[in-house]
Amino acid sequence: MKKYFILLILLFLTGCSIVRIDTSNIDNIVDVVLSKENKLYNNEGIGYQYYIPRGVTHIESDDGMEKLYCDGSYYYLYIDTVSYYYKKHQNYEVNTNAYYYKEIDNNGDGFLEINKDGSLYYLNFYYNNARVEAAVTKEKLNKAVLNASYILSTVKFNKKIVKLMLDEDYFTNKTGKYDLFDNSTKSNKFELKVEEEK
Repeated sequence: MKKYFILLILLFLTGCSIVRIDTSNIDNIVDVVLSKENKLYNNEGIGYQYYIPRGVTHIESDDGMEKLYCDGSYYYLYIDTVSYYYKKHQNYEVNTNAYYYKEIDNNGDGFLEINKDGSLYYLNFYYNNARVEAAVTKEKLNKAVLNASYILSTVKFNKKIVKLMLDEDYFTNKTGKYDLFDNSTKSNKFELKVEEEK
């Protein structure tokens, strides 16, 4: 009996908590996931890192574009290091004909826009200097919003690496012709002398 009592006290002292997200409502998904600061990451690119949720697979990377896969749908993650470096805000125009639109301003500017075309829903989610785009069916829409919310909320940049990538003067090199075997310049200061041992 003492063991269970001690275990119960330890459980209360550690502060474990489980947050369940109501995934039937897109507004609730976005508000809950983006309201907390996520420090998770399990994938890295040049100058940034982010978290890929369970069930999402990384396919390939190409210069700030990450291709991800989940349940038969591809997600495309675009990392905007230029806007991050120069602290530029994304200018977007509200699409009044969108199936769903939500402006997001928790820790940074952003928006979630969903457009319907036939049986597919096109997700365009911009937040935290990154964008996730996907085309999914109605059944997969809420899960795609949940996954995109986790991905975008965890994007973190490495300031030093981004500065090196975008600094115009850092990687400039001076060109010049070097010929190691050119004997046109001769110097009389040095002479090679070979002395034999006696």
